[in-house]
Amino acid sequence: MPFDEIFVADAMREAVSDQAWLEAMLATEAALARAQARVGLIPAEAAHEVAEDCRAERHDLAALAHEARSAGNPVPALVAAARSDWFHEGATSQDIVDTAAMLVARRALQLIRVDLDGVAATCARLAEEHRETPMAGRTLMQRAEPTTFGLKAAGWLVAVLDARDWLLALRLPVQLRGASGTLASMPGHGPAVLAELARELDLEEPVLPWHANRMPPATLGAALAVTAGALGKIALDIELLAQTEVGEVTSGSGESSSMPYKRNPVEAIRVRACARRVHVAAGLLIGGVPEHEHERAAGAWHAEWTPLSEALACTGGAATAAREMLEGMQMHSERMRENLGDSDPAPHVAAAALLVDRALGRYRG
Repeated sequence: MPFDEIFVADAMREAVSDQAWLEAMLATEAALARAQARVGLIPAEAAHEVAEDCRAERHDLAALAHEARSAGNPVPALVAAARSDWFHEGATSQDIVDTAAMLVARRALQLIRVDLDGVAATCARLAEEHRETPMAGRTLMQRAEPTTFGLKAAGWLVAVLDARDWLLALRLPVQLRGASGTLASMPGHGPAVLAELARELDLEEPVLPWHANRMPPATLGAALAVTAGALGKIALDIELLAQTEVGEVTSGSGESSSMPYKRNPVEAIRVRACARRVHVAAGLLIGGVPEHEHERAAGAWHAEWTPLSEALACTGGAATAAREMLEGMQMHSERMRENLGDSDPAPHVAAAALLVDRALGRYRG
């Protein structure tokens, strides 16, 4: 992903990096051994041996990726590098990669939520401060009846809160079912190991395997797309309000290589660029749902790893940029009044303020 530092903060890029995926796979293998030892499937000392194999510093990421080409996924190379005979006992490659995906997603979602909370807090402040600041409403790109800037900001707030609620409600399940999804590789212990693994990793215990039922990554992708879309809508509004001919807000300090007098809305630009990338990546996750044949797909689940990382990273990038955009935005209320022209906002302000109060009553920041 070229020039990603422009769009995605360091912490988020690290959270979805190849190294993060490796560490998540190793955490899954170590947790699996602990779970198996706890139910008596493997000796307790075997879990300690596996834990040693799962130290990230023991693994060369570049060499692992090279060796993984022959299997089409990185897990067989991890197994080959392990010293313990109990490493990866009873699991299949997709168990480890799918569970790692959920761990990577959880870490990234935590970062996204922090910035979303910041966006919501700023929207709430703007809604409160400008609940009676009149401005022209605009429908179909034409001036319409008056509204208030507070009501516009309250609309942004409600959309962001809806997106945040969806992210908070996401179900991130563990994956452990063995080669054909039957847990036959752990006879008599499979369900207990699955339950223990879910507890070890603090992930949800699924009712059935989701090797070929890709609702978890598809739903995650959909939630990320909606979140990025909500942020992109705010950015578009601000770009339009910041146009020279409108001038109702000033946002961004982006430089122009040929016109040094310009002040480009660079944060809004970053939000919208990230949102477009999220929608493409989420489309691959959602569109892949019917492409997983029988009990294990030949290529479809392998194709999810990059778009999942992309969707997480760019949603995070959009949230960070939106927070910066809103916190640095300057309001020009006099210009808003000028753009009203001959319209009398008085009959509309009280109704708009009532709607703002209703929206702020929902916000529990």
